[in-house]
Formats: sequence, C-alpha cells, structure tokens
Amino acid sequence: MIETTIPVHAIKGRGAATRMAHRFESVERVAFDDGWGTLQASTPDGPVPLVTEVTFEDIKSAISRNDSPDIHFDYGLNPYRGCEHGCVYCYARPTHSYLNLSPGLDFESKIIAKRNLAEVLARELSARSYVPRLIALGTVTDGYQPVERELRITRKVLEIMARCHQPLAIVTKGSGVERDLDLLAPMAARNLAAVYITITSLDAELTRKLEPRAAAPHRRLRTIRALAEAGVPVGVSVAPQIPFLNEDMEQVLAAAFEAGARSAFYTVLRLPWEVNPLFQQWLALHYPQRAARVMARIHEMRGGKDYDSSYATRMKGHGLWAELIHQRFEKTCARLGLNRERLELDVNQFRGSLLSGQADLF
Repeated sequence: MIETTIPVHAIKGRGAATRMAHRFESVERVAFDDGWGTLQASTPDGPVPLVTEVTFEDIKSAISRNDSPDIHFDYGLNPYRGCEHGCVYCYARPTHSYLNLSPGLDFESKIIAKRNLAEVLARELSARSYVPRLIALGTVTDGYQPVERELRITRKVLEIMARCHQPLAIVTKGSGVERDLDLLAPMAARNLAAVYITITSLDAELTRKLEPRAAAPHRRLRTIRALAEAGVPVGVSVAPQIPFLNEDMEQVLAAAFEAGARSAFYTVLRLPWEVNPLFQQWLALHYPQRAARVMARIHEMRGGKDYDSSYATRMKGHGLWAELIHQRFEKTCARLGLNRERLELDVNQFRGSLLSGQADLF
C-alpha cells in the first residue's frame, strides 16, 4: 500500500494528491507537510487552491486513428491535452508523461489547448484521401471541461462537422454540451450525432472526491434530459466500475433511463502506468479503511495483478467478480429497456467538398 502524508485539505478540488514523477523522469521529488505551511501557500481562510494554467499549441494533425480491437470506433478527436475534471481514475493521465509533465496534479492543472484544431480538422476532412467514419470526441480528455466555456474549441469543431455532415459521438461529464444543442439537435435529426454522459455514481460525496471538478450527478441527469428532449440520442456510461466504491450501478442506470437515456455501457477500473500509484494514493487518503479490500478485488479481476493490458480483458476484467458486474449490468439494462436498438450514425451523408466550397458532382 502506498502511504501519503498530504492532508486532504491541501488538495481540495483536485483528484491527485501530488505531482507524482512520470515514468521517464530520473529524479522524483516528494512533497511533505511539515506543519509550517510549506506544502502550499495559505490564507486566513485556508490553503490557496491550485490554479489551472492553460497553454496553447499548434497541431499538425487533428484526427487520431484507432486500431485497438476492444475500442468500437476508428477515429478520435480531442480538443485538449489534460483535463481539469481531475478524475483520479482517468486512464489518460499517463499521456502527460510524454509532455514531461506529471500525470498527477499537472494533468488536471496544466491544460494544453489545440488552438488551430478546427482549421486542421477542416483540412483533413476535405482531403480527397479522407474515408468518412464516425468520429468520437472526448475519448482521452473531456471536450467540455471548464476551459471550454471561454476557448470554445469544441464548439468550432462541431461547426466544421455540421457543415460537412460528419457523424460524431461525444462522451462527456460536462453540462456545457447543452450550449451546443443548436448544432447537435439538427445533426441528430439527420442521424449524425449522439452523446454519452458518464455518471459514475449518484453519491455526490463520492463523486466530489473521485471527479472533483466534473458536474454533479444530478446535473448530469439534467443534461441527459435536455439532450433527449432536444431529440439527440443520448446514452449513459457507468464507467469505471470500482469495487466497494460506486456500488450503485443499478440506480444510476434507472435514473439515466428515466431522464431519457436509451443506451448504456461500462468498463471496470483500469490502472495503467502511473494511474496505479496515483489511485492507490487516493485510496489511502480518502478511504483508508477499505483500500486493501478494493485492491484485493481488483487483483481478482486482473489475474492477481494491479492491471492487465490484454485486449481481451482490460475493459471488463475476468473471473467471478467481473462476471458478476457484467450480469448486473446486462440484467438491469434488459429490465429497463436500455440497449434494445443499436444506434448506427449515417456516414453516407458526408460531403467534404462543402468545406472547400467546391460543388459535389455526385
């Protein structure tokens, strides 16, 4: 078990507890609270919150290609690197290591915005070589994290996709997706858009620790309702399932269905690379009494290891407890009427020439 000396009050509003060194660093520095306020600057009202820093980059390519057999989309798009929502379990945290930044606090406080994303995307979609397929937006970091309110990069991307009838699916925890209903609703009417809202648990106390800067569970249910009422196909993600923590899967699915969701999916907790020590540190800090039980159950679903990267099992795990989660999910979906119909967005309407101003001859 990984121990930590960092007090909870020093990381209020953040998921990670430290700027843990990434796997490419040769030197690791550990913060320690000596009781004299050296860990974090303080005011009479308490510790000064960690400020989010946003930097910009000009990218060369917009669309990422996926060939993993256990991921059900071919193209992905992410307007940002890093995510201020601060979900401690986020499998994307290790990507900050490639930027020489910590997968811990840096991932959720040092955000890189792809300021020319819309322009590069338009160029790629209008290229003769582009083969139209569904684009999944927000697969690594959330396109509707707080910084989007000001930068509107996701908004610009949606405007490009709407112009050329490019089908897309959005995965988000952010209520900001409601802002773009004027684009999403017409696209959905043409079978070009769907949105999936992640609700890990209805327990607000848990989610404040687990996903400290994401919208509250009741607010995400309101977002599902708003999307459904606007005619946008909406689903719910109950990922990740974490043993002995978010044990209310059935209640989440029922609440999402009542709000208007008609599809659902889940994964079990994944702990690749630096996510493993970060999550165990978080457990020791917030739930020390049950930390050993949580990790023991994870080991049962991962062949005795903290993590197994096999394509066959990394998303759902294997063994008795993984099968129990699967059965709970399937039986609840069947009882509610979730996943009765498979949604297939229409790629045949795509017209890349609409982005270049050229007439479509076919």
